[in-house]
Formats: sequence, C-alpha cells, structure tokens
Amino acid sequence: QVQLVESGGGLVQAGGSLRLSCAASGRTFSNYAMGWFRQAPGKEREFVAVISRSGSRTYYTDSVKGRFTISRNNAENTVYLQMNSLKPEDTAVYYCAADRAFAPGTVRMDPLNYDYWGQGTQVTVSS
Repeated sequence: QVQLVESGGGLVQAGGSLRLSCAASGRTFSNYAMGWFRQAPGKEREFVAVISRSGSRTYYTDSVKGRFTISRNNAENTVYLQMNSLKPEDTAVYYCAADRAFAPGTVRMDPLNYDYWGQGTQVTVSS
C-alpha cells in the first residue's frame, strides 16, 4: 500500500502561482512513477503531468506545458507540481497518483495505470 496526501491548494488570482505537494508513505517511493491529474466540476478526470521513477523523464498535457513543472524528491518521498501563470480553466481538484511502473523511464498518462491515489486538493483560480 502507498498512502498519498496532497497539500498546497487554494484560491489564487489569474496569473498567480501555487505549488502543490504530495507526500507518500508506505512502499518504496522510488519504485513508482508519479502523476498529477485534475477534475473540474462536471468533467472527467484528466491527466496533467507525470514524472518517472528517477525523475529523469517528465511529460505534460499540452494545456499546461511551459506553465507547470513536476518534480520529485525521492529522499523525502514527495512529488511537487509548480503551477505558474494560472488561468481560470485550471480550476479543479488536483490529485496525485502512483504508478508501479517496472521500467525506470516509464511515464504514462492513462489513469487506469495508476495504483494509488490521494484524496485531492482544491485549486481555484479567479479571473
């Protein structure tokens, strides 16, 4: 089992920044690729960003490229999502998730590949 706890969400004006954190406990953190997903009201959960087990590879959905940065600290069992130039359309509940990816460089975007999920943190961007 892996337990994931997100933090750092809140209310911010358009153009502002937030940094989300996801603290993991349980199994060996470095065995998991880590992803961020989000779900807006009335919409399906969507992929945002993913980082490989070692942190050597990252991938982003097009709408956040150049604005969001995913990173991880395996010594502290934490993954981060730095969000800059926020837009009202970024408003959603943000979830971190762990993917038991056996290949070290694996980065996957399908939520069905993820084994563990956090409870989510709300991000609201006002216009």
